[in-house]
Amino acid sequence: MANSSNGLRQGCVMTTRPFEQWFAANNNQSIEAYQQYMEQTIKTLEHYFTRGTASFSGTTPSQAKEQFYSLFSTLVPYEGVDRDALLQKTGESILRHTFNPNQPTCIAHLHCPPFIPALAAEVFISAMNQSMDSWDQSGAATVVEQEMVKWLCDLFGYPNGDGVFTSGGTQSNYMGLLLAREHASKRLWNWNTQQKGLHPESHKLRILCSEEAHFTVKQSAAFLGLGEQSVITVPTDQDYKLSIASLKQKVEELTEEGLIPFALFATAGTTDFGSIDPIPSMADLAQDYNLWFHVDAAYGGALQMSEQHKPKLQGIDQADSITVDFHKQFYQPISCGAFLVKNQTSFTHMTLHADYLNPEEDEVEGVPNLVGKSVQTTRRFDALKLFMSLQAVGMEEFSRMIDTTLEVAKQAASHIETDSHFELLHKPELNAVVFRFVQPNSPRQEDAINTWVRDELLRTGTAVVARTKVDKQSCLKLTILNPTTTVEDIDYVIQEIKRIGLSYTERQEA
Repeated sequence: MANSSNGLRQGCVMTTRPFEQWFAANNNQSIEAYQQYMEQTIKTLEHYFTRGTASFSGTTPSQAKEQFYSLFSTLVPYEGVDRDALLQKTGESILRHTFNPNQPTCIAHLHCPPFIPALAAEVFISAMNQSMDSWDQSGAATVVEQEMVKWLCDLFGYPNGDGVFTSGGTQSNYMGLLLAREHASKRLWNWNTQQKGLHPESHKLRILCSEEAHFTVKQSAAFLGLGEQSVITVPTDQDYKLSIASLKQKVEELTEEGLIPFALFATAGTTDFGSIDPIPSMADLAQDYNLWFHVDAAYGGALQMSEQHKPKLQGIDQADSITVDFHKQFYQPISCGAFLVKNQTSFTHMTLHADYLNPEEDEVEGVPNLVGKSVQTTRRFDALKLFMSLQAVGMEEFSRMIDTTLEVAKQAASHIETDSHFELLHKPELNAVVFRFVQPNSPRQEDAINTWVRDELLRTGTAVVARTKVDKQSCLKLTILNPTTTVEDIDYVIQEIKRIGLSYTERQEA
């Protein structure tokens, strides 16, 4: 019997199905339950999270655990908990004690406030529950991801490129080095690692990156069977950018030793300093030595959206592959990223076929199954978040947001530099500012003071700033991703840091 438009077979009597109250199904009871849950969830979120004025409650890990179990006596009750009670307890014990990236003084990590249109997209994504591995699990969602990838390739200057959405920089960097290894194995030895495993000479392969590159370079090398020893770090200059002279020297030394440089990894926005490696010079060197050139633009990739700042990424179109994250400066909810390749045929190195998922017949017939471009199988429809955000915000407004955060960081650095109680560690290229509270009368205490300042800001909920080390000295870091953060907000945090630092010294002397 043919199906009607509402999915029920004609002639069948509509009956209540078991457990329908738990699913967003096509009946009044399910829809009403969904609406009530969503409405109450928004109220709970507003009461316990968005209406707060502090970046953090100041709770400690042990206090958070105690609070959680004071309201939830068991993780899995035998009988379910009432909706309102569940949401209230969740708000009281969890939402109230999480970090709020929407607050202008939550400026520690590459942890952005998410766009409201992206939050709306998350509702669609979770309710539809599409899986992006095959067309018959995603439908129009696959079309949207493909079109967003085309737009990204155009944005980064890849006319013949391709890509896939990922969980973020870690996965994208891994994929870049995976394809680099496969490309080298094919070029050097006509070897198929996918079928035969590592080539006997693969222990000679070497990856070059700066000392400030993300830890995932070594992590990826380990996962790929090359070992951390395959990663050769290159010194940086005074601006924490890879030194081209040192890079050339390293490549020549490796070659003379009988080792095989095969991949060059550039960073467009280091985690601590936001420094951008000299991409054009690295691209030229990669071409000269036949190296796969990967650019990790997880942090700095958003500069392509800014007419003022995109020249800082000049040469990125020469890369063989690019990492870009959207849950950083594209203001998307975690997690959301992309991996792009200059040559769309690069994905053939990782394509496999399964009859139950992406049979070869589908490829012949042009059915788009995206699993062949990813190391994930089940994968969320994260492209919808970026699509809806860009539709709502537009290129002009987005560009102004990027420009604003970089300008605030520039002014923050200037204010820090002119205050004798601080030492500025670098001139920010993006929107990360690294500095130290200094005390000329007691320099031996400076590490302890900077650590205590950060902890005190956290304990009181005054601000969330990051900690790091430069030349083994404890430092503070402001990561100004939030476009609503003003110079006045930063000045307030700086003055609080100075006040706390001075009070530490006074307390030690008392």
